[in-house]
Amino acid sequence: MQVLSNVLASNEEKLLACIHCGLCLEACPTYVITGNENDGPRGRLYLMRAVAEGRLENTSSAFATHIDRCLGCRACEQVCPAGVEYGQLLEASREVLQQVQPRSGLADRLLRFALRRVWLSPTRLKIFFGISRVFRDLGLAHLLLKTRLARLISPRAEFGISLLESSRPVFKDEPSANQSDQHGENVLLFAGCVGEGLFSRVNRATARVLRANNLNVTIPPEQVCCGALHAHAGDLDGARKLARRNLAAFRGNAPIITNAGGCGAMLTTYGHLLANDELFADQAANFSARVRDVSQQLETSGMRTAPAAVETPVTYDTSCHLLYGQHAGDASERMLRAVTRDKFVALNGGERCCGAAGVYNLLQPEMSQRVLKEKLDHVKETSAGLLATGNPGCQMHLGAGARLAGMSLRVCHPIELVDQAYERAGFYRDLPHGKQDS
Repeated sequence: MQVLSNVLASNEEKLLACIHCGLCLEACPTYVITGNENDGPRGRLYLMRAVAEGRLENTSSAFATHIDRCLGCRACEQVCPAGVEYGQLLEASREVLQQVQPRSGLADRLLRFALRRVWLSPTRLKIFFGISRVFRDLGLAHLLLKTRLARLISPRAEFGISLLESSRPVFKDEPSANQSDQHGENVLLFAGCVGEGLFSRVNRATARVLRANNLNVTIPPEQVCCGALHAHAGDLDGARKLARRNLAAFRGNAPIITNAGGCGAMLTTYGHLLANDELFADQAANFSARVRDVSQQLETSGMRTAPAAVETPVTYDTSCHLLYGQHAGDASERMLRAVTRDKFVALNGGERCCGAAGVYNLLQPEMSQRVLKEKLDHVKETSAGLLATGNPGCQMHLGAGARLAGMSLRVCHPIELVDQAYERAGFYRDLPHGKQDS
């Protein structure tokens, strides 16, 4: 573990920034659940520093255990008076742990294989999501859940299949709108791998809403995965490979629009991720400065409003990375409130993690489920029939949890409700005729 010591020692200034005040503890979902200091940011930073200074045994499993148990939600950064860059330290720790102490479980090995052999290849990734959509759309996932065959395989398999089933559309009839030749600002849409693979309807809704607000939308075809899953798993080298390809795909100075909190937060860190790369550092910093969530873009450029066609109360759960990574959670909620109006019900604890955290729900199922249960309990308090959240991973996680808990709850993206409101108000009929959205 000498490599780990060296990596953390190189981040000594960031480690020493922690003043041990403890304000981060109550913001940390895992600490709140376990009450274990090592399951909180302060305790994990102490462990990192102990390894960096050689006070913790190189073979200690405690370090890996508590680092792995972190959700990486970054809520601690929001309340830290010293401005500790905890997320960057966490990823640095996971990068080396992945090298010197690779987890040996079946799920871990499958994840490493998928990240290295599938996610880095656009062709293989397209085939993977194509098969996933067929499995979902033919009703096979629903059948396995309904007959409880998925549970017979294992509880983890049942939840995994529920995740896929929860990517189904909430709204059956998708609006149609003409793509228009606008004369407003040019923007580039980041589609995302999971976003385009399982939630392409959200990308289409995003493009329609932006065009209806007089923005020229282009979706660069050469774009690839943002690299968030690789970074969460400690594969920063894989994340850098993807980042460089996205820099080439999004050349220029136009704003880069995202509709996924996890992707957006990752894209805004490209400047840090490639800071030591002489060839790409400046370009990466420029790239990160251009990233905006769709709600931020609409708030800046101006958004047309109309009432959404919803009869049930609607609540909103903020994606952690949208809130703490992109700092756009409030903008997304305001966008949603603008169309749901008196149907909107505030969610207690909406700023806390839902337990999805990339692939955390599959690698740390017990802790993930405990965090999810707290979230769903608060959702029940609202009596809402519709829950909006701005990240596909959160959408699937919350949908799967609600389904298995027997809750009558539909989960969608906030932009889908804006899209429905625009269709109802006839905004899309106002667009000049042109090539139709596909």
